[in-house]
Amino acid sequence: MAYSNFIPSVWAETIERELERACVFVEDCNRQYEGLVASKGDSVHILGVGKPSIKTIERENANGEIDEAEEIEDTSVILNINQIRYFNYKVGDIDKAQAVGGLMDALSLETSEGLANEMDKYIANMATDAQVPTLSANATVVTKDNVLDVLDDAIQALQENDVNMASGITVTVSPRFYKLFKQAYVGKDTNNSEMLKNGKVAMYGNVTVKLSNNVLKSEDGAIDNIMIRTKRAIAFVNPLTHTEAYRPEKSFADAVKGYILFDGKVVRPKEIININVKYA
Repeated sequence: MAYSNFIPSVWAETIERELERACVFVEDCNRQYEGLVASKGDSVHILGVGKPSIKTIERENANGEIDEAEEIEDTSVILNINQIRYFNYKVGDIDKAQAVGGLMDALSLETSEGLANEMDKYIANMATDAQVPTLSANATVVTKDNVLDVLDDAIQALQENDVNMASGITVTVSPRFYKLFKQAYVGKDTNNSEMLKNGKVAMYGNVTVKLSNNVLKSEDGAIDNIMIRTKRAIAFVNPLTHTEAYRPEKSFADAVKGYILFDGKVVRPKEIININVKYA
């Protein structure tokens, strides 16, 4: 049967590979917990710790007693794995279609792009998570004259939260924000061979600027909720990609169906800011 060419393991591997290339928001998440989960309903306990106090000893008391050991406050965040997206479609007379060439690649690519888009939208929507601080109480009207100031304010806010700027910061912007940014920042990075992967379009200082249509919009599209963050701010897991081929009983066609399992959570709210902007 022709559907035997839909080898599930090959399709799953191909989809996973293409998902990595297509994702913009997901790429900048912490994915270290992915191997710990494998099925819907599983959860990961993410432990965090506070910072120890750094104290001073006066030279003349260097041999004296120091304070008792302090107890460091810790945190525990539970990441439940509950998001499922699936596909299920058929292709008639697949032997003839495959003879033309490229059908399997085209279907795999379209499937991967659709799944990646779903995961990216899910992460993008975390811009308005209750834990995520907004840059200003009311959305800032952004123009080409102040767009860099707005970015600088967001970067400053991260710095004031003791975020190490050398650890890698990403801001993912909408097309209309990027248009203003491009007009204002003529010195943007133009190393297209590398920068254009996963939505990367520029560097602003040591901040990577990415472009995505999935930036969350609110108030009927008037406001863009643009995230600037470290890779540690959001934990993300995509532990399972499943595909299977079958022959629909009432069709002269071959079909393929499958699903992805994923979820994400804001785990370091001090390392992410929602740059809430609107336009003149």
